[in-house]
Amino acid sequence: MALYRFRIDLSDIDRGVYKNLDLRIAMHPSEAFPYLLTRVIAFALNERENLEFSPGGLSDPDAPCIRSVERDGTTSLWIEVGNPSAKKLHKAAKAATMVKVYTYKDPENLLREMRGHKIHNVEQIEIFSLKPELLERLTATLQRDNRWGLVHTDGSLVFSVGDRTEQGEVFRVQLP
Repeated sequence: MALYRFRIDLSDIDRGVYKNLDLRIAMHPSEAFPYLLTRVIAFALNERENLEFSPGGLSDPDAPCIRSVERDGTTSLWIEVGNPSAKKLHKAAKAATMVKVYTYKDPENLLREMRGHKIHNVEQIEIFSLKPELLERLTATLQRDNRWGLVHTDGSLVFSVGDRTEQGEVFRVQLP
């Protein structure tokens, strides 16, 4: 397992969140770089009190990728990365107040999977898509110790990585 550090100067203008994040993330041997980077971006875009990566990581397939658990034990936010199964989304929607999916794959595949199944409160699940080209450009800058500036406004993402600037978008996918 490889360990990566991300020090992110976050400016999420839409939410009014301006924070310095210091994340240490273990990369599972089966994990691809787009998945790792999507996890980091999803965490940053949802920064809040009690937000954490799932303690079991990828080795616990029933747990959320990222979650926020309140002091009373309720899960207020459940975040999945990639294209989770309809069964897992159903479980998430029953267990958490808010469910979000961040995908770096073709979101149509996820929507197709969801259409064929009954999912609790499906209309309240939010799906966001990142373009693979952005993640490829970020992968090219990846080191064990990463320092990013990240500005998010109206779906636009601007990353400052060393002397490089990478731009992209996080698209909200409409449920059918």
